[in-house]
Amino acid sequence: MKKIYTLAILCLFAISLNAQAIYETIDSYKLNGKRDLKIQLPRNYDQEANRTYPLVIVLDGDYLFEPVTGNIDYQAYWEDIPDCIVVGIKQASTREDDFYYAEQTNLPIDKGADFYEFMGAELIPYIEENYKASNFRVIVGHDMSANFINYYLFKDQPMFRAYISLSPDLAPQMIERLQQRLSILEQETFYYMATADADLKVLRNSIIECDAKLKSIENSKLHYKFDNFEDANHYSLVGRGIPKALNEIFTLYKPINGKEYNEKLLTFEGSPYDYLMKKYEDIEYFYGFEKKLIENDIRAIAAACNKRDDLESLEKLAKLVKKEFPASMLSAYYMGMFHEKEGNLRKALLRYKAGLLLEPSQYIDKEIMLEKMYEVQDALND
Repeated sequence: MKKIYTLAILCLFAISLNAQAIYETIDSYKLNGKRDLKIQLPRNYDQEANRTYPLVIVLDGDYLFEPVTGNIDYQAYWEDIPDCIVVGIKQASTREDDFYYAEQTNLPIDKGADFYEFMGAELIPYIEENYKASNFRVIVGHDMSANFINYYLFKDQPMFRAYISLSPDLAPQMIERLQQRLSILEQETFYYMATADADLKVLRNSIIECDAKLKSIENSKLHYKFDNFEDANHYSLVGRGIPKALNEIFTLYKPINGKEYNEKLLTFEGSPYDYLMKKYEDIEYFYGFEKKLIENDIRAIAAACNKRDDLESLEKLAKLVKKEFPASMLSAYYMGMFHEKEGNLRKALLRYKAGLLLEPSQYIDKEIMLEKMYEVQDALND
């Protein structure tokens, strides 16, 4: 088990080398001074490209930024989640002030209120002005900062769509306020909270109580997930909670896996091609950005077309692949597959031959194209 953990850490480290942090300083009139930021942009980030990226704001960025960016970069590399812009706020010397709330109201006051306003009035506008950030925003906090992220839910129009609350140090009345607010939210909201068996006892008791209240909420717009980790403490739960939270937030975005294929795709009332279109439309609706067609999903839809003998869907898929990947072997492979299934072996052979001059993909290479050519050629000679 130790070797597995070591390998995972090495993978995260190796991948994150390609996504180094940018250090910037923002002048803030709200905070009456400067604030240091850590910013990580996606791999192959292009400021001129016509696309945007989810924005992840990390409070306690002095120590929480790297665990978040490492997990995001790793999962995005495997296309499990989208590429994201991650912004960490350094707060080591201002933490008590930034998260300060009044004893009477248990709401941000004084410097806590200033920091609360800094986020919406200065930080997010600054990031959106300088980087290609989308309107889908995630906020991450731990301990005191995990409590503070909840205050952004109480705005009439919450500026964040997803909240990652790791062992929150919940303010008095926060549990009741959260239950009430999350019950009436009208936009799709993702809320993740975690504790552990060896978490700080005073925090853990309140978190368990909070979980019981939040689980009772009946609101189709709320997507709530809770983890109570075994063999973890107040600090180690962070490393386990972040990937679980990201997995929950971006569940819809994930490539089609075996479970989705069997339980949703094959049982879908419409055609496999219609399922693909709906999946990608839902992703754009939920997250506010368009997902680029990926090879894993192409393979899944093609397999469903073949299993259901849906030649019309297979033709639509082949044409879509040709449009999206004109220089790739993918375009020739799936168009060849369509002609082969419709019984036009000569056309299929021409497609496979033409594919040899194109660029290989993740799964389709010259060897596979040659195998298809030989299969079709043998069938023609019979």
